[in-house]
Amino acid sequence: MKSAASFIGGLVAGAALGAAIALLYAPQSGADTRKQIKKKIDELEDDLDKMKEKVKTKGGELKEDLKKKMHDVEHRIEELVNEYKKPHEAKAKAGV
Repeated sequence: MKSAASFIGGLVAGAALGAAIALLYAPQSGADTRKQIKKKIDELEDDLDKMKEKVKTKGGELKEDLKKKMHDVEHRIEELVNEYKKPHEAKAKAGV
């Protein structure tokens, strides 16, 4: 999960850097360039917020899936223990 967040952060940072460099080399006034940079940064911040929300959602889903699977495994272990105990308890009662 951490590597996915790092990758997304790097992706966003790279996109921001690329956009900034492209705008700085564009033939326009400084004021227009600053406006475009601010607009692009705002867009990237929105994209980053959306990506963070997706990561949180997926992380929550994975956590719930893991809990369910652990519960299923615990339940199956209990069943196996009970199945194992039955023949041994019967033998003990029979005095074997």
